Amino acid sequence: MSKIIDGIVRFKSDVYPARKELFNLLAEAQHPEALFITCSDSRIDPNLLVNTEPGELFIIRNAGNIVPPHNNYTGGVTASIEYAVAALGIEHIVICGHTRCGAMEGVMKPKDVAGLPHVTQWLSYAKAAHQIVEERLPNGSFDEKMAMLTEENVLLQLRHIQTHPHVAAKYATGKVQLHAWVYDIGSGVVNAYDEMSRSFVPVEEHYQERAQALAKKTDGCSHD
Repeated sequence: MSKIIDGIVRFKSDVYPARKELFNLLAEAQHPEALFITCSDSRIDPNLLVNTEPGELFIIRNAGNIVPPHNNYTGGVTASIEYAVAALGIEHIVICGHTRCGAMEGVMKPKDVAGLPHVTQWLSYAKAAHQIVEERLPNGSFDEKMAMLTEENVLLQLRHIQTHPHVAAKYATGKVQLHAWVYDIGSGVVNAYDEMSRSFVPVEEHYQERAQALAKKTDGCSHD
């Protein structure tokens, strides 16, 4: 805890004064470009992962980066999605899973979380993804199934979020774009789902046109 307290002290004495103008702007309003839904896992840092500044991401975190299908029950995830899309005008929604996810291990080995009733119920929202894995890879190893489950869970949650009314409306009219990502913690690689190939490919490949434009811009600046 001492490291966390020291961090707060350094933020107040060093970080905040150096970026006071940014924080003064953020104190008035927020205008994030993307809703980033990812796992609560302590190894994931969304802003570090995508190099964003404070105010650029609206973040939802929970065990397993899960999005319950829309229903009449008001939960934190549902309310946050509604606010992000309807009130903040979010244009992009990213659901990002990650390797060696403890929640996905719990889905694979339900006995390990049998004594955690709330966790068990929460992970039931990933059950369909597990069923897909068992259907497609019945003789696969645990690691092979885990890798596929991580991907299938992200795709399942992407389908779930489309049942939320505001998301459905904005997505149908092209005002919101949906992105499915998986982050490999050990390698630093982020793969994105590509609908054309029906597979996860490196983000550089999936967003090739954008990456090329950015590379040209960077290269141009280097010659200035």
